[in-house]
Amino acid sequence: MGVVDEWVEHVDGRDRVLGVVSRREAIREGWLHRVAVTVCRDDRGRILVHRRSEQVSRFPGLYEVEVGGAAHVGESYEQAAARELAEELGIRALPRLLFTFINRSGLSPHWLGVHEAVVPDAVVPDPDEVAWHGWLTEPELGSALLEWRFTPDSHEAFSRYLAFRSAQT
Repeated sequence: MGVVDEWVEHVDGRDRVLGVVSRREAIREGWLHRVAVTVCRDDRGRILVHRRSEQVSRFPGLYEVEVGGAAHVGESYEQAAARELAEELGIRALPRLLFTFINRSGLSPHWLGVHEAVVPDAVVPDPDEVAWHGWLTEPELGSALLEWRFTPDSHEAFSRYLAFRSAQT
């Protein structure tokens, strides 16, 4: 499968729009752009983990804790997160934006909007995007993060997600 390019907003260190560029160009030049991800939980508190398809252009075959992708031009973080949930998992949900930060792990630096959503157990992943998925408890996920090969974003975003949740309680 070839790399499909998309238009994104090039933003500055304060997340203000500077212009519109291709995502490929933003990655190549190291320009900040927006990415929205969602940590999906079921009604029992388990976390959805998936393995990326071997056909995807970025991090094929690696595991991920969150579902997401680049925010398109004019999309809010929440709109991008909801669109990605529909595209990748076939579900309609309203993810809640928890926080944003400049993520320097991965292919290039980007603003990462981390969301949370409670989703049904019965997700129907797009096989072009997701090769496997399963529900893990937080302790099981902690072990998996040490043993399985995850995307760089997964480690950074999930550790910040856990810290955020701890600060809220």
